Amino acid sequence: MTGAIAKPGAWIQVVLETESLRPLIALERWQQHLALQYGTLPAAECTFVGRVRGTNAHGKALEHLELEHYPGMTKAHLEQLAISSAESHAVRAVVVHHRVGLIAPGEAIVLVAVAADRRGPAQRCCQELLEALKHNAPFWKREWCGGVGTWIEGNTPW
Repeated sequence: MTGAIAKPGAWIQVVLETESLRPLIALERWQQHLALQYGTLPAAECTFVGRVRGTNAHGKALEHLELEHYPGMTKAHLEQLAISSAESHAVRAVVVHHRVGLIAPGEAIVLVAVAADRRGPAQRCCQELLEALKHNAPFWKREWCGGVGTWIEGNTPW
């Protein structure tokens, strides 16, 4: 798998997807890589797949969610979030796939997977990383309802 960061004790990969995210295929590739790298799959994995909701915060039908980003900065920032979470919980590997661009309701927007020797660290790392992505990732979001795009305020610290 390209674009991965190898660190002692942790293998990190962050992918910004501009096309459809297929989480099960991404997970299968990740597991194949882990099996090759470690000789076997780690004992615990925690995965999360997030999808775009069908309505906005006001209950209006959502046509699309649009995520804008600055590619180099966004990827580097997501890698730092993943490294920090991996180090905090001493896990073996983390993969993040995040969509950008126009995403329809029901489509996968994020995949986070964590591999560890125990389930507790895998689950805690996954939860921490998801919260960091939700609150600190440099994405600018616009919701499209009835042909009108509305920027979501307070989305990122930038």
